[in-house]
Amino acid sequence: MKKASDPSGFSVSDLLGLGQQSARKSYYRELSVRLEELEVERNRYKWLFENALHGIFQASLSGKLRAANPALAAMLDDSSVAHTLERCARFDALFVNTSTGQQLRDLLLTQGHVTGQTTWLQGASGHQVPVAITLIRKPAELVGDEDLIEGFVADITERERARQHLETLNAHLEARVVERTQALERLNEELRSARDAAEFANQSKDRYLAAASHDLLQPMNAARLLVASLQERLTDSENLALVESVQNSLEGAEAILSDLLDISRLDHGQVQPQLRHFKLDDILSNLADEFTPVAQRKGLTLRYVPSHQAVTSDPYLLSRIVRNFLANACRYTQRGGICLGVRRHSDDSLAVQVVDSGIGIPESDYQLIFREFHQLNATRARDRQGVGLGLAIVERISQRLEHPLSVRSAPGQGSCFAITVPRANGISFSQAPAPSAPLSADDEFEGLRVLILDNEPTILQGMALLLSEWKISCDTALDVDTAKACQEAPDMLLVDLHLDDNVTGLEAIRQLRQHWHDPHLPAAILSADRSDHWQRRLRHAGVPQLNKPVRPGKLRALLRSLLNG
Repeated sequence: MKKASDPSGFSVSDLLGLGQQSARKSYYRELSVRLEELEVERNRYKWLFENALHGIFQASLSGKLRAANPALAAMLDDSSVAHTLERCARFDALFVNTSTGQQLRDLLLTQGHVTGQTTWLQGASGHQVPVAITLIRKPAELVGDEDLIEGFVADITERERARQHLETLNAHLEARVVERTQALERLNEELRSARDAAEFANQSKDRYLAAASHDLLQPMNAARLLVASLQERLTDSENLALVESVQNSLEGAEAILSDLLDISRLDHGQVQPQLRHFKLDDILSNLADEFTPVAQRKGLTLRYVPSHQAVTSDPYLLSRIVRNFLANACRYTQRGGICLGVRRHSDDSLAVQVVDSGIGIPESDYQLIFREFHQLNATRARDRQGVGLGLAIVERISQRLEHPLSVRSAPGQGSCFAITVPRANGISFSQAPAPSAPLSADDEFEGLRVLILDNEPTILQGMALLLSEWKISCDTALDVDTAKACQEAPDMLLVDLHLDDNVTGLEAIRQLRQHWHDPHLPAAILSADRSDHWQRRLRHAGVPQLNKPVRPGKLRALLRSLLNG
């Protein structure tokens, strides 16, 4: 027997401590405790395996399905786990596409684990189950004879349904978008057609309005000239008052027609400002002279505070704005007076103001007064004057000029209308020479010879009668050939813009100057055409224009201007 002191002489029992009875009892007790703990742990995992909400399976790396839990069997619609293991003996049989199993095994071998891979499992009843699958590889040394695949499966049917529902909604939405887009395209096409039709109608209206205005202004011009000539001849106060009423009616009709033409041109962008530097007094003094008699006829005083400040604007359009201010002030002021003046608004701008002592305007009505065809306190026909376009025209012109408007008023306390105009800083104007004493109206134009060229006989007759009252010798002609037949060369030409046979007034002036060998023969155009196109052409040609219907006062001023060169 080996000695006890020789370790190689111990038996297995001796080495395990079982050689002695006391030792056997001690180690057996510890081993029993460890075995009991292992059994508890095994039962816990078994319970988790069988009661897990997600599917769990085990398969060998070679492909054999070894175990599955009830959750997986229920997920695949199998009656039991045994049914699942029988139906899917191999790992690949779990999947709708058997190649999926091989792909997952290859991925597992490469990466060591597969997390959250989405795929489809084949159910017992033929239906397909969408799942998210996670795979773990367990080495053989931990589990037995070969490596195992342990899989955890989550049913994502609801998520897949939601995804499909979302795709369906997206497809439906895309179809709706396409449908609505096509509908909008059809609507846009209809709107384009409607817009084109409206633009054509507007153009037709503008052409009609331009033609109608010319045809209306021509006889109105003849009537105004004849009435003016009659005023010059009459001395009977009763007949003069009657003729003056006729003249006022013609002026009212002219104002309405002019307003309609202007609002149409402004709305269609046919008015383009021609900005330049000028002194405000150049236009304001003339406006004061024009409206002083109008104010005096109503028993009002019109005070003008001269200003020699220079501004940058369109003098014609700015005059139109201030003229409307003055016309409204005269119209709505019954007693007191009107003041026209200029105030400094800032270092770079001036405010041209018209202040009156009229009926005033409530602040709540400030916006209303700039509407077309709107007149405050004109509920009765006899209270209406014009058609209510004056301030609408003012607002549109101010927008074209980019000159802000302002109103300050109160009922019973009068009103102040103003327009702000940029100053022309650093611009100087030479002082005009003092005017010589004017000749009296009776001999101012005595001996002057004027050729009037117009294709309307009544206008020729009216012009000739009026000018003859001013002691002017007149020749009249309906066309250029007749004008050339005149025996004596005239001192100046008054020519209509649109003559017969498409001859323009500018062409007629050129031919007549050439005929009499006088390239500087004074000439002016008289026309009912107020378009910007012709105004620019006439300015470029250096030929002044007087709009029809011709007012005697403006005609006198034009003749003076032509005489003075």
